[in-house]
Amino acid sequence: MIDDVFKYSDTASSHYDIVAVSEKLALQAVAIVGLGGTGSYILDLVAKTYVKSIHLYDDDQFEIRNAFRSPGAISPQVLAKKPSKAEHFRDAYSVMRNNICAHGNIDELTIEGLRDMDFVFLAAELGHLRMYVAEKLEEFGVPFIDVGLEVKKSDDALRGVLRVTTSVEKSRAIAKSRLPVPREIDEDKYSERIQIADLNALNAALAVIKWKKIFGFYDDYENEHNSKYLINNNCIINKDHA
Repeated sequence: MIDDVFKYSDTASSHYDIVAVSEKLALQAVAIVGLGGTGSYILDLVAKTYVKSIHLYDDDQFEIRNAFRSPGAISPQVLAKKPSKAEHFRDAYSVMRNNICAHGNIDELTIEGLRDMDFVFLAAELGHLRMYVAEKLEEFGVPFIDVGLEVKKSDDALRGVLRVTTSVEKSRAIAKSRLPVPREIDEDKYSERIQIADLNALNAALAVIKWKKIFGFYDDYENEHNSKYLINNNCIINKDHA
């Protein structure tokens, strides 16, 4: 199994004698829709599991601002090539593992590719795309986690909330009610959607931890399907237990 996934041995799992636990995450296919800050950190964490294939959906150009809220360090030479986000992260993580596939943005044609996924992480920034994909995943019967963060300026500091919403068979209706209502956004007003690397990384970590709980890697006493981390209170609020 390791030879099928990684290009070198997973000595971390063997060192800590958790190979059997790690194998619980040996899903056939996982997709990540949206590779901005949070989506790219989700990839960083999922790439180090036994998932057999990872599918990346984001055809937007990888720009300088993305380099400041993505894992790792990106050289000026790579930025000069102007790769799509999916292509960039496919190349970056293909040095350690096999079967990372770069796709374009989600539309009526590419959405069908999600039908065969075992799990999907939805990290799209635009609300209309998020709702479209969420509705199709419900139709396909594919479980998913939707992530989001809202950060605002408060005087001379930042405050905000990180959200992780889980949609599985028993939580479909609840999860749908928790997703943000789509609203029109002026794409030029990027400063209104503040992204910070540490918050992106935390949002991703919370989502991946929940994903691992779903498949039995971690114990889960709460069984929440919606959680929010409040930055200024350093508090996680769990809701929608099942």
